Amino acid sequence: MKVLVINCGSSSLKYQLIDMENESVLAKGLCERIGIEGSALTHKPTGKDKYVVETAMPDHSVAVKLVLDALMDSEHGVIENADEITAIGHRVLHAGTVYSDATLVTEDVKKVVRDCFDLGPLHNPANLIGIEACEEAMPGKPNVAVFDTAFGMNMPQKAAMYGIPYEYYEKYSIRRYGFHGTSHMFVSGETCKMLGKDDAKVIVCHLGNGASISASIGGKCVDTSMGLTPLEGLIMGTRSGDVDPAVVQFICNHENISVDEMLTILNKKSGLLGMTGISSDFRDVRKASEEGNERAALALDAYRYRVAKYIGSYVAALNGVDAITFTAGVGENSWEMRSEICEYLGYLGVEVDEEKNKAAIGEQAVISTPDSKVKIIVLPTNEELAIARETVKLV
Repeated sequence: MKVLVINCGSSSLKYQLIDMENESVLAKGLCERIGIEGSALTHKPTGKDKYVVETAMPDHSVAVKLVLDALMDSEHGVIENADEITAIGHRVLHAGTVYSDATLVTEDVKKVVRDCFDLGPLHNPANLIGIEACEEAMPGKPNVAVFDTAFGMNMPQKAAMYGIPYEYYEKYSIRRYGFHGTSHMFVSGETCKMLGKDDAKVIVCHLGNGASISASIGGKCVDTSMGLTPLEGLIMGTRSGDVDPAVVQFICNHENISVDEMLTILNKKSGLLGMTGISSDFRDVRKASEEGNERAALALDAYRYRVAKYIGSYVAALNGVDAITFTAGVGENSWEMRSEICEYLGYLGVEVDEEKNKAAIGEQAVISTPDSKVKIIVLPTNEELAIARETVKLV
């Protein structure tokens, strides 16, 4: 059985074609900077050379078509035609309280995903595009939705509830859900295995264009930084993260714009992009900072400060911590960001081996010293494998 996993993010699309007989990856790739100048597809068939396509990707629909073309390419592909794909597993951000467990995609499921566009304005539309593009390209094949909220749905009520009138929870299920759940579930579980401790207290820093932090014990969620939508929490590529809600009213009144327009600003025009006026991509912002751009330097300072604050609060929530694990695009690949964040963690007895840190680019490693009181780990997330396993269970 071959499962194609499609993982559409706000500005990216990761994919893997996995042979589930032995869970081997036949090919994987990444579409980067979707909707941003300089977009490219990097396709890597196992045992073959990397294949890069630099072309405009104005939206996720175009990206999905490019992925399928690459998989079936006569020179760089790994299958002759789409008939070899048994099923497609999709990461889907939000389904409110209607779905949390993985489910076969039906028209009703798509309606729920569509109804939750306002809860996940960056991801839910991209997720649905991915599903419908695959339905069009491979009619009749089962598609499975694996929901990003499953991990956070298990957090205790004291962490899930907002300090608003309870009637809004009863009427509209307004609560904190948390996102990047498949990643947090996979990485926290793998960290426990690395430590050889089933009840390990783990803080996972999923740092990318979208970013979140989770606290867990034995792989079970205690708290996570995103809330009703992915807007809460850390400063991100285009999202503001935590703001005083009064900011919304203030700007709406002074700029004469609607709340919907303001939420578009907070979701798509804020974060690094809004603070710098340069880009939502961390690499662009770091480059600008190194060239002396003060706003870029400030944005990076604010970003790592926010991460360090959340880590501190989760140490309190867990009453201690065994390991802090970095994952996702920035967490796995930016040794500078890891080092800068860990500079705030001296009070925990954290000591980073900078040589190990610099060497750990996109690969699993312990980057703390033997004397460090908390293990600092780099662990590539594998949401795709987790999604593929859920897909197999259903088809």
